[in-house]
Amino acid sequence: MMIPSFLSIDRASRHVSLDGRNPAFYGNPNAVYAALHAHCPTFYWSEQKQWFFTGYDHVNGLLRDRRFGRQILHIASREELCLAEPMPHLASFDLSERYSLLELEPPEHTRLRTLVNRAFVSRHVEKMKPDLAELANRLIDGFAERREVELLSAFADIIPVTMIARMIGIPEEMGPQLLAWSHAYVRMYMFGRTREQEEEAERAAKEFSDYVKTVITERRAEPRDDLLTHMIHTEHKGQYLTEEELVSTTIVLLNAGHEATVHQIGNSVRTILDSGCDPAKLFRDEATTERTVEETLRICAPVHIFQRWALEPAEIDGVSFKRGDKVSLILAAANLDPAKFTDPLTFKPDRNEAANLSFGAGIHFCIGAPLARLELNVVLPILFERLAGLRLAKTPVVKDVYHFHGLDRLDLQW
Repeated sequence: MMIPSFLSIDRASRHVSLDGRNPAFYGNPNAVYAALHAHCPTFYWSEQKQWFFTGYDHVNGLLRDRRFGRQILHIASREELCLAEPMPHLASFDLSERYSLLELEPPEHTRLRTLVNRAFVSRHVEKMKPDLAELANRLIDGFAERREVELLSAFADIIPVTMIARMIGIPEEMGPQLLAWSHAYVRMYMFGRTREQEEEAERAAKEFSDYVKTVITERRAEPRDDLLTHMIHTEHKGQYLTEEELVSTTIVLLNAGHEATVHQIGNSVRTILDSGCDPAKLFRDEATTERTVEETLRICAPVHIFQRWALEPAEIDGVSFKRGDKVSLILAAANLDPAKFTDPLTFKPDRNEAANLSFGAGIHFCIGAPLARLELNVVLPILFERLAGLRLAKTPVVKDVYHFHGLDRLDLQW
């Protein structure tokens, strides 16, 4: 396996040098992952100053390993771990993240997830199928006669944010504003973010939080049949969610409930068009559609990296970690492990191999996975059936937010 010119690997020390903002990397990360699998699947990324894992078994194992967690300050102080103090200019952002399901460990995580989980189980999500199909068809009606479209802004952005807003109880007309806040938010997870981007995320967090508080006040006064009302009025072992917990949980559900799915719709359409496969065969029935969707999730995952803190001393693949060390797991690379997937860089919708790790694993397995899968299984067949002869009009533009991997633009014709 050839090593790209912009990637440097020292196999003896397992140190890797790679500029995460290099378009040659984030434009085609799968080629880099293939080289890492061949030469150094566990490596120390010099620029990020962390150990990274790409092997399927290691990533899958670490996601489930209770010696590693999303939180560390519940068992150690900043002084003990030599961590910097929170930055004052990110106070609102940090507060909105404090009780995020993505950041907590048990027992707080268990309590919050138990209150939310019921709304996302498959039997409840399945009831959204008719509304989802109606929305997809209505959006396509709006551009079908033009014979061209920028798919993300006209379709992919709108569907998941509308569906998660309906589920939580946020007015649909807030969709554009929710997208703007979310886009500012996710810039916090990019490599080499700037002070300007941090300040934009801070403003978004403040405005987003203030808005959610107004909706919480409305639901306290006038309960409705929605997830936010459920979270407000349901207790778990005698406890109700505090306002800060409600705000954090609502924000993470709105952000995570659409951001990754937007990217995955775009990624999936591009992958299918690039493959040359006949969409009629890929979506001929529900079982075939499900296999196609899972293969697109495997080969072009929308979220690439999740991080964990070592909660106690541990050794993984010959690397020793002490409490407070941070490790990174590249889910998208694990999906391309040649030890698990034959010809891993090739789109094969009839695969019957290991399950992809695009939604994670363990206690932090994506709570919205049933909804995301339903959205993909419903809207992709409709899109390809309605727009016969769909093709790329321009070379897709890849986002430079590496943590969330997707497209900025996807211009199509038919």
